Formats: sequence, C-alpha cells, structure tokens
Amino acid sequence: MASARPIYLDNHATTRVDPRVVDAMLPYLREDYGNAGSRSHVYGKSAADAVSAAREAVAALVGAEPDDVIFTSGATESNNLAIKGICHADVPPAHVVTSCMEHHAVLDVCRDLESHGWSVTYLPARAGGRVSGEDVVSALQPDTRLVTIMWANNETGVINDVPGLAAICRERRIFFHSDGAQVLGRLPVDLSCTGVDLLSVSAHKVYGPKGVGALVLRRSARRALRPLLNGGGQERGLRPGTIPVHQVVGLGEAARLAARDLEENDAARIANLRDQFLAALRTAVPIEINGSMDHRLPGNLNLWFEGCDTEALMMRCREVAFSTGSACTSASLEPSYVISALTGNEQRAAESARFGFGRFTTEDEVVRAAEAVVHNVQELRSLSPRARSERASHSQSAPGCESVAAGTK
Repeated sequence: MASARPIYLDNHATTRVDPRVVDAMLPYLREDYGNAGSRSHVYGKSAADAVSAAREAVAALVGAEPDDVIFTSGATESNNLAIKGICHADVPPAHVVTSCMEHHAVLDVCRDLESHGWSVTYLPARAGGRVSGEDVVSALQPDTRLVTIMWANNETGVINDVPGLAAICRERRIFFHSDGAQVLGRLPVDLSCTGVDLLSVSAHKVYGPKGVGALVLRRSARRALRPLLNGGGQERGLRPGTIPVHQVVGLGEAARLAARDLEENDAARIANLRDQFLAALRTAVPIEINGSMDHRLPGNLNLWFEGCDTEALMMRCREVAFSTGSACTSASLEPSYVISALTGNEQRAAESARFGFGRFTTEDEVVRAAEAVVHNVQELRSLSPRARSERASHSQSAPGCESVAAGTK
C-alpha cells in the first residue's frame, strides 16, 4: 500500500493545476489541435479564437487591454524580455535600479547587463522587507532607463508599494517593470490605475500549467521593446514561435477562475488558514516571523525556528511539503539570500522556512501540518548541541532532575 502523500504547503513554488483548467485545456490537445497561425481552416481558426479568449481573460484580471498581453513561457522569460528588451543593444549602456531581494530571474539578468557595460543599483533590504520609495528616488540617475521591483517577494510574501514606486518613475519618464508572478490571482491588480509599464506573470503560480506566462506592457513600452528572438512574427513580433494553444488556454482559464476567487474574497479564507497554522505553532514552539505581517500575501508565512536547522527539519518532517526559500535555489546549500539580506543574519536564514497556503489547502491539513511541524521542531531542538548543553547545566545544578531527564524522550 502506498504511503500517504505529504500535506502540500509550498504554493509559492508552484500550485496544483485546477481540474477545471485541465478540462479547458484537453480539447486543444485532442480535437482542436490546430495551429493558431493557420487561420485558413477551421482547426486554425478555433485555436486562434481560443488564444484570443485567453488573452482577454488575462488582460481583464490585471486591468489591461488584450493587445497589451504577450504570451511567453513564464515569468522568467517575461522578466528577460522586459529588462533586456528595454535595455537593448540599440540603447547606449545606461543605468538600472533593482533590489537585492529580487528573484534570480531579475538579479541574474541585471548582472548580465553589467557585463555589457550597464550600471545597476541594488537597493538594500529595509525593516519589514519592503522597498522604500525614498531609496528609489535616491538611486535614480540622469541616465536611469529602468526600475525593476517585484510586486510581492516569493520568499517572505511581503508586498511592495508598486503603484507608489511606479508613480515615482512615471513622473520622471523612466520605465518601471515588476515581477508579478506571486500576486497574480492573490491580490487585485489594475494596471489602468498604476504607472507600471511592464508586468511579468506565470500560470503555474495561479493554478495553471507550467511553461506558460505573459508579459503585460503599455504601448509606450511596447514601442521601446526589442525581441529576444526572431522568426515567425507571432505575438506582434515580440515573442516569435508557435503558440502553445493548450497552455495558453490553461492560463486563460486560470485567470478567469482567479478573477472569481478575488470577487468571492477567497484570500480571506486562505489568510485565516495561515493564521490558524501560525497560532498553533506559537502555542508550542518559539518562532519569529520574517518580514512584515501588515504587508504580506494572504497565504504566506516565513518563519524563524531559532536553533533548528530547516534543511534538517525538511528531511525529518516528511508529513509536510514546504521549503526554505525560492524553488530555483533549492539545490543550493547556501542559506536564503533574501532572509540574509532582510535580517543581516545568515544563521537565521539557515533556520527559516517558507509555508504557502492555497486554494486547495483544507483546515484539517492545517491542523495536521502544525502538529507535525511542532513535533519535529521540538525533536530537533532537543538534539541540538545548545539543548544538550542546557540540559547538562540544569542537571548539574539540580541533581534531582537527572533521572527524569534520562527517562524522557
């Protein structure tokens, strides 16, 4: 008999594809398998209509026009297209502003720009984990071409004041890009009311399929953008290549479902589950929260278990699937650079874990997950050198306790 699968609390790394999304995708793998570029027959026209409907759904979710949506393979490609596309070879090397807490899909692109003569300012982490508008203003230079700041951090869940930061840039006619992978479907986004020029999103963070996303951009940014690839002319020449219709349909359906969840305030239910989990942990083990709770995604917790190495905790706590930080760095043994930057403490980063709650998380799972985490944290702390030293010191000062300690596991 197969063992029970662990409770999934890693919804920032990826989400389960909603069964309704799967149902929407399947016809475009079976019956309607045409190429969206082949509009001369019914198969191609059906595919093209499905792509148009998906484009409308994504645009509606973020307050944009359908023509503003460029389909990509995901947020990583969208980030590359946005940053490199604005800072292209036809523009003399200039200046870019970002933060030290960005996803590698932004940081690595910025480092690549530096190797081509661009200068980049990496804003520091401030208390609470939000990027400061004052820091952005101070970092701007006469030749600043782009500011790129994520809407919500993928590790801490801390939400930046992106509308405010974008307004700073719009006043100065500087392009503003945001990695919005973590906010899509989790927070209301209305680009029509902000100065955001380019927004990157990904389907698999919002209960859609992996391998598809979008770059949403204003017309002014579209005119300035240069493609990374050439050939075919699809997506208005900005992202050529045959459109993966079934994946795009999946993103569109995920966007429609996300809009419904936002309308029904499913975020409040998810935040309540998160808060139940936090309360259960707090009653049993000492913990601290990394980052602001006042400006945080509803399903996110990033916790410091002092004295408990979280790599060991993950190996031991098989009942729950969670992570220490970004999925793209999970193979690295280095502590989270985000938590290190936020707290200035690498040891704290090594003792911190991320929990992500989502659409399919149940209250029963929250209760069982909290029990499992508490049990394993207590076990690991009891085995730590610090705990052994404290027990030895206590037994020496209180001889009558030795037999009790020896008989307790």
